[in-house]
Formats: sequence, C-alpha cells, structure tokens
Amino acid sequence: METWFTEKQTEHFGITARVTKTLHSEQTDFQQLDVVETAEFGNMLLLDGMVMTTEKDEFVYHEMMAHVPLAAHPEPKHVLVVGGGDGGVIREVLKHPSVEAATLVEIDGQVVKYSKKYLPSIAGALDDPRVDVQVADGFMHIAESEAAYDVIMVDSTEPVGPAVKLFEKGFYEGIHRALKEDGIFVAQTDNPWFHADLLRTVYNDVKEIFTHTDVYTANIPTYPSGLWTFTIGSKQYKPKEAHRSRAEALDTHYYTADIHEAAFALPAFVQRGLERKGE
Repeated sequence: METWFTEKQTEHFGITARVTKTLHSEQTDFQQLDVVETAEFGNMLLLDGMVMTTEKDEFVYHEMMAHVPLAAHPEPKHVLVVGGGDGGVIREVLKHPSVEAATLVEIDGQVVKYSKKYLPSIAGALDDPRVDVQVADGFMHIAESEAAYDVIMVDSTEPVGPAVKLFEKGFYEGIHRALKEDGIFVAQTDNPWFHADLLRTVYNDVKEIFTHTDVYTANIPTYPSGLWTFTIGSKQYKPKEAHRSRAEALDTHYYTADIHEAAFALPAFVQRGLERKGE
C-alpha cells in the first residue's frame, strides 16, 4: 500500500508526493513538525502540514534568499537570519568571505535539532564557529537590536501561527532600525498566484520604510504554484545591482550574476498586482 502526503495549498488545489518513510513526527510548543522521506524529493521538512524544504530543490530558495541581498551589499560583515532553523540560508551566507558573524534566531529549537539529524546537507553549517544559533523569538530580537546588522533575512513560514507578526509593518520598521545605515533586508513573501494580496501589502509597507524596494522571483517546485517571491528593502544600495565579481565567484546551483538581475524582471500580472490598490 502506497502512502502519499498532500499539502492543500488552497481550498481547491494541492501538491502531493509519495512518502516512503516517516522519519519524525511531533507537536512542538509551536507547531506540528514532520520529517518524511519521499520518493521524488528526498527528505522533506513539514511544519503544520506545509512543505518547508526538501533535499532536491532546497538550494533554489536558500541561494536566492541569501545571495541577492549579500551580493547587492559592498561588504556584508554581520548578518541576521530570522527563522530558517533548517540552516540552509546560513549555509549560503557563509559562502561570502566578508561575513564575519551570522546570527540565526529560530523560535522552535526542534526545527534546528531535527534538521541537523535528517537534513545534514542543509543544516551542516550551523556548527560553523561564525554562527550564533539562538532559540528565541525573532520578533523580539529585532525589537531589541539597533544598527547591528548589515543584512537581515526573514526566512519565515507562511503567515500562520508564530510567523503572523513577521508580516506586519511594525516588524519591518523594527528591521529598519536594526540595520546599519547602509543595510539591506529581504523577506520571503509567498506566491503571486494564491496570495497576491499578501505580496502587495508587504511590498507597499516596505516601500514606505526603505529607500529602495523591489520584488524578485524564483522557481521552487515544492512551494505553492512553483513561483515564489521575495521582497527586498535597502537603505542605500540598489538591490538589482549585484557586485558581479563576487556573485560569479560563488559556488551555487541556481543563483548566478545574470539570475540576480533577471529575477527582478516581473511577469506583467505580478507587476500589476503590486500596483493595484488594495480593497
């Protein structure tokens, strides 16, 4: 008998994968955490029934979350990742020689624990001496920080449960204060097919706070619709402009200097969605 996992991405649409083994399952203090082995995508991390990452396609999200803001900054030294307990973004951050310290603030320590156990190719860099892993509330960490970071990355789940407040305007205002005077931040902002309203709201909130605000996209097969967006805000530098020599020196599977520039070219319906007035 075959076992299949289905993520119901909307009331009428979902994605399904054949599960060959359940590796871990528990209700943590914050969410339902599952790690399963799948036939197509390898080991898969699920939180509250939503796909967070898989061994097969994880590099797309993690590279695009990390390298776009880091390559747009001339010399990022101190980096903060909010969420991202699987460690994939941290792994990519550490590929930049200028980075001296990377802080990971993850609210659920069980995500870190079981990512290390079952997703070592993703989480392995969490033990690097440059990394400070803090099991704490990222919202509060931002609120208590001032001019502390060159780049901040918000690697959150979708806006449910403890992640809801990570999509509020007040949080982005806190990020602005937590960044240095030439800082850059990026957040994952879901997909434009099913959550165009969320993307539009975040984009316009960030636009009111940061000097430069843009949206860029990437193709991630196991995320709802396959087309994923990131919203980036910068105090000084233009996010679309990468330091090409540094970008080209990176060891990556998806991100390149050309992809950096191309990712900001939005489909017409996405661009119109950002400009449309909210209801």
